Amino acid sequence: MKKRIVIFASGSGTNAENIIKYFQRSQVAQVVRVLSNKKNAKVLERAERLDVEAASFTNEELLSENGVLKILKEVKPDIIVLAGFLLKFPEIILKEFPNKVINIHPALLPKYGGKGMYGSFVHESVVKNNEVETGITIHYVNENYDEGAIISQKKVVLSENETPETVAKKVHTLEYEWFPKIIEEVLSGQPQ
Repeated sequence: MKKRIVIFASGSGTNAENIIKYFQRSQVAQVVRVLSNKKNAKVLERAERLDVEAASFTNEELLSENGVLKILKEVKPDIIVLAGFLLKFPEIILKEFPNKVINIHPALLPKYGGKGMYGSFVHESVVKNNEVETGITIHYVNENYDEGAIISQKKVVLSENETPETVAKKVHTLEYEWFPKIIEEVLSGQPQ
């Protein structure tokens, strides 16, 4: 039987769509649900278009025993994937699903992590500090922003004339290539 993936996302959902499509061709797992903290998030449309159940929730439901946690207990995911999910993930869920929640961060942690460091804020900081490389970090989620154990990092070299937009493009390329593969490796018990 295929393993079950639940994706949490807050925005447009390009990473979520990429993951769903990847696992539609996989023998290992499938995405069974997409959840968002924003009822108008484009990720919900993307998921439904790809025949994956999708729903939004309120902040109260995220923190409640009878909200998101209840849904997750019914769905029984083997892994929970945060793909552009911008809220702090609640301990109530982390306790119920220990070492089963992973996140992707658009930089090489521990650099450029923490509260408020996401998307363009990360890329702007990378450019401002004249970094010669950046990349992605896929890590387990714990009770602190971007501090869980690192599963995998992939790097990309930067040139002197990068802009936040060119950095974002390079990082997105890494995300699309590696995030689904690393999820599959984690589910198979052999992350690289």
